[in-house]
Amino acid sequence: MKIKFFKKRLEDFITSLEKPAVAKILRTLDLLEIFGHELGMPHSRKISNNLFELRIRGTQEIRIFYTFHKNEAILLHGFLKKTEQTPQKEIAIAKAILPYLT
Repeated sequence: MKIKFFKKRLEDFITSLEKPAVAKILRTLDLLEIFGHELGMPHSRKISNNLFELRIRGTQEIRIFYTFHKNEAILLHGFLKKTEQTPQKEIAIAKAILPYLT
């Protein structure tokens, strides 16, 4: 499965992180590329009907929202997770991008 970034801003966010975190993100993206829809916990979790989050654990907790569109995984939005629950504000940002994919 092919992986695409919706905006360059997400690529910039990833490259701004610590090297171990970037390595974990790249490994998790490889898993997404291989397993696609079949990727599950602890690497991926369904948020809503067509919104998923990649879960990168470590000293920095990172979440990257993505969706599937035309046989591709589209990476929408990423952030550093600082609270126990995923902030609704971050989910809203990712959901706001979804209509632009159709």
